[in-house]
Amino acid sequence: MDYDLLLVVGLVLIILTIPSMMSAWIDDRAPRTAAILLFAAIVMVITALSQNPRPYTIERIPHVFIEVIGRYLR
Repeated sequence: MDYDLLLVVGLVLIILTIPSMMSAWIDDRAPRTAAILLFAAIVMVITALSQNPRPYTIERIPHVFIEVIGRYLR
């Protein structure tokens, strides 16, 4: 399993959840879609952090993003 990809997708989904939550809050709606998306993203990130044999550090996360993007754009 590609834990780097799980981490990158999870972090991107967390970032994309913020506008959805803000929109629901401003429109006075329940943020159901945002909550489901946030839950899935958190599960992805936790899985990547706990299952990867090489531990992630804060300094390594930008390199992981570049590696994943480069791997799938080739």
